[in-house]
Amino acid sequence: MDFFTVPTLTFGILYCFFVIGHDRRRILHHNVTRNPNALWVALQLRETWEYSQEPQRFLIFDRDSKFSADVVSTVKAIGSQPVRTAFRSPWQNGIAERWVGSVRRDLLDHVIVLNERHL
Repeated sequence: MDFFTVPTLTFGILYCFFVIGHDRRRILHHNVTRNPNALWVALQLRETWEYSQEPQRFLIFDRDSKFSADVVSTVKAIGSQPVRTAFRSPWQNGIAERWVGSVRRDLLDHVIVLNERHL
């Protein structure tokens, strides 16, 4: 689980949230917001495993302030074990970082994003 930013035509910034399964490198959930916070992230995690999908054993995320105690308690309530990466160590979540690079190269380098709906 991680975020990446996308600049818009009007010089705004959109935050793209995604949860990726490491076993098949499949995107389990994604969403976009202008103002991410811990409660919004917790809601997105609940939506990820809302239906009969089996929760992952571990959930890897970095030390961003958006991933506070509310997010950690939500992860534990879902049935996953939260694992934080080391400080300033993006290579510890390499699958997510590689997917972000692919999205930027293959999709976002070819379009100017207007707003959340357009993205």
